[in-house]
Amino acid sequence: MTDSTPRRLVVMRHARAEHSGPSDHERRLTDGGADDARAAGAWLAGLGLDPDHVLVSAALRTRETWEAVAEGAGWDDDATHDEGLYAAGPETALDLVRQSPADALTVVVVGHNPTMATLAQLLDDGEGDEEASNDLAGGFPTCAAAVLEVDDDWADLEEQSARLLAFHVSRS
Repeated sequence: MTDSTPRRLVVMRHARAEHSGPSDHERRLTDGGADDARAAGAWLAGLGLDPDHVLVSAALRTRETWEAVAEGAGWDDDATHDEGLYAAGPETALDLVRQSPADALTVVVVGHNPTMATLAQLLDDGEGDEEASNDLAGGFPTCAAAVLEVDDDWADLEEQSARLLAFHVSRS
């Protein structure tokens, strides 16, 4: 890496969604899910995070989650919507994160389980915040967010190469 500023990666699962919709891809957030996502955005902003690159599954519930997170944080809601992230496994999701712009210091990825939970666990080197690690081990429910610190370039991101700094689940 060319500078000493650590990078931050936020791995987030979408907020609570309706149980049905025209298709799984088109399920909308519940009102409570949108509230939870706004609260998650406020929590992330409270950590001092300001994303440079946002990667969101193209599914409606993940797009709506990101819009509510951005609203709650006071961020611009610009994001890259990726159809492949909808059905991606953890290795594919990791490959997508590796394609983040080299100059991005904070990347947010919003997707689905079990991929998001597995991605956060795969990246965690076990040297981060103990309470956050325990919470992460307890599950990755809707509107969960894991904040990891990454020392290397995004392109060089490997399993167990990030420290878990914080873990949060928004619930209204």
